[in-house]
Amino acid sequence: MALSPDVPTVDPAEAARRTGLSLDTLRYYEREGLIGPIERATSGHRRYTADDLTWIGIVTCLRDAELGIADLRRFTELLRSEGTGDRVGFLRRRREELVDRARRLQAAIAVLDDKISYYSR
Repeated sequence: MALSPDVPTVDPAEAARRTGLSLDTLRYYEREGLIGPIERATSGHRRYTADDLTWIGIVTCLRDAELGIADLRRFTELLRSEGTGDRVGFLRRRREELVDRARRLQAAIAVLDDKISYYSR
């Protein structure tokens, strides 16, 4: 599907720069159905809209939260489905997992701080 000329878009290089992702990662996310479909200019080149960049930011945030590709694919399916589905439940479960992981990381940091203090004497 080609974009109309009045829709502000950026090329893949600019999308990569703005999102901090590589061109390969952007193409991979599109292949996996996590973003897009990305519109094409009449020349056939990908053109990213502001909405695309926002969604890529959400996907990046969820990846930073260590959601796997399968989880991201599931979340994307939930968003694209009719009705609300189990979107909130999905996000709450992932949040609980993150909070639990943060607690474990805080405990590990406390142990490291203790050892650093002990061995710095």
